[in-house]
Amino acid sequence: MANPKDSTARIAENKKAAYNYFFEEKYEAGMVLQGWEVKALREGKVQLTDGYVVVKNGELFIIGCQINPLKTASTHVNPDSIRTRKLLMHKDEIRRLIGKVEQKGYTLVPLNLHWKGGRVKCEVALAKGKAEHDKRDTIRDREGKREVERAMKSRNR
Repeated sequence: MANPKDSTARIAENKKAAYNYFFEEKYEAGMVLQGWEVKALREGKVQLTDGYVVVKNGELFIIGCQINPLKTASTHVNPDSIRTRKLLMHKDEIRRLIGKVEQKGYTLVPLNLHWKGGRVKCEVALAKGKAEHDKRDTIRDREGKREVERAMKSRNR
């Protein structure tokens, strides 16, 4: 469970994003959430893997981010776990992102959710999709690092 008072506590991470995309720039955005969603985030009941960010009418929205409601959610609230949530950023940052997203091959990807000053923030990356051979290179590099770590570990024993 992440402590909201901790300024760098991670709630959830999108590990698949680094495999599928090259990151050009990273931004931090606030999120518009309901009370039950904040409670569920404190318990870590979130999944970012299928999430992506879209621009509608000059505003940013995160789609596909699943926040599962707690069993103890209030009876008068009808929770929707995959609703579209608004992201909050400065207008000049949004305008800059819109200009870059309209270029060929760029997309906005949520990287993680974290607490900052008691508020939930979403780290969003301006990303370009990887080709299949780039993904194979990523796997090869990761396996090479594991082999080096294993060799160093066995040498230290």
